[in-house]
Amino acid sequence: MNLNEIRALDEQYYMNTFGKRLPVAFDHGQGVTLYDTEGRAYTDFFAGIAVNALGYNHPAVTKAIVEQAGKVCHTSNLYYIEPQAKLAKLLCENSFADKVFLGNSGAEANEGAMKLAVKYFYEKGEDRYEILTARNSFHGRTLATIAATGQEKYQKPYAKLLPACVRNVPFGDLAALRAAATPHTAAVMLEVIQAEGGVVVGEADYIQGVRALCDELGLLLIVDEVQTGMGRCGALFAHELYGIVPDIMTLAKALGGGVPIGAVLAKAEVAAAFHPGDHGSTFGGNPLACAAALAVVQTLLSEDLPAKARKTGAHLKAQLQAVAKKHPAAVLDVRGEGLLLGIALAQDVAAGEVVAKLLEKGFVTGTAAGNVLRLLPPLILEEADCGALCRALDEVLGE
Repeated sequence: MNLNEIRALDEQYYMNTFGKRLPVAFDHGQGVTLYDTEGRAYTDFFAGIAVNALGYNHPAVTKAIVEQAGKVCHTSNLYYIEPQAKLAKLLCENSFADKVFLGNSGAEANEGAMKLAVKYFYEKGEDRYEILTARNSFHGRTLATIAATGQEKYQKPYAKLLPACVRNVPFGDLAALRAAATPHTAAVMLEVIQAEGGVVVGEADYIQGVRALCDELGLLLIVDEVQTGMGRCGALFAHELYGIVPDIMTLAKALGGGVPIGAVLAKAEVAAAFHPGDHGSTFGGNPLACAAALAVVQTLLSEDLPAKARKTGAHLKAQLQAVAKKHPAAVLDVRGEGLLLGIALAQDVAAGEVVAKLLEKGFVTGTAAGNVLRLLPPLILEEADCGALCRALDEVLGE
C-alpha cells in the first residue's frame, strides 16, 4: 500500500488519539536508517521514542525473535519460562535489584511499582498509601499513572477518577517535597531526567537529596527509568550518574528492542511484599518478549553501548551547541545526557514545525514539552551520523 491508501484507512478506522500524524509510513529499517513505503531513506534520531536502542534489524535481536517465534510465543505465567528466568537473572546481576516482575509497558511497570510500594507498608502494618511525584513528569496513561504524571493537560479530563493519594510537587524543589510528605506517605516516584517533560536534567544535589529525604522519613524511592534506562544516558541506568540507589526501578521502551515489555525491579525486602495474587499479567514476561529483551541486554553489555552513548552523545551535544550559537534568537538551550538530548526553542520557533522540516530533509526527530526538539537516536549511532543532522538543523533554523 502507498502512503495515501494507508492514511485513508487510518483516518476511517483508527481512533484519533495521536492527532495529525507526520506524513510518512515506514516499511523497514537497517541500522540507524529507516525506509518509507516509497523507498526513501531517513536517518533515525528518535528510535521510536527511545525504544529501538539497537536500531533496526539488529542481527542478535532479530535472530532471538525469529528463533523464539518458531518455538512458542506465549504459554502464560502458570508455567516456568526459560527466557523469563534468564532475563530476570541478567537484570538483577547488573542492577541494585534482587527481584524482577515483567509486564508489557512502562505505564504497567510504574503502576506495578506504586502497588508494590503501598503493599510493602501494608505488610508492615503501617498506614502509608500516598505517592509523591514531580510536576512536569510523565509516568504513563493509566488512571494511577496519569495521577502520577504531573501535567494538568493529561489529568484534567479524568480528574474525578484519579486517586487523591497521588500528589505532584515541583521538580527540583527538595523543600516542597519535604513539606508535602505526611505520616501516610509511602514513596516518592521520580525521573532523574524528565524526558517527556522537556529533557529537564535533575541537579545532583536535588536527586541525592531526595534519596536522603526518603531515608530520613522511611519512604521508598521509585526511579522511573522507562525512557532514561538501558544505556540511553551514558550509564546502564540514569540514576547511576547521580550515585544513588533506588528501592524500586521501572524499565520498558528499549528493554525489548521494539517488542513490548516492561519491568519492575526491587530490593529483596521490598519485593517480598508481593504475594501470589497481589499482581500479575497474562502477557507479561512471555517467551517472545523475554527472548528479545535478553538479546538486547546482552548486546548492550557486551558492546558497552552505554559508554558509546556517552561518547557519541557528548559529540552530538557539542555540535548542537555550535548550531545554537549561530541561531541565538531561535535556540534557548541544549541539554541532556548521553543520547537523550533536548534543544529548547524560542516560542516563535515551533518544535513541531522543525520536526516536520527535518523529516522532509530525511531525519526523524521528535518533540517534548516546553517547545523542545528531542533527540533519542539508537545507541549504535556513529559520530559521522551527527554532522548531517546538525547541518540540516542549521538550514531549518536559518529558514
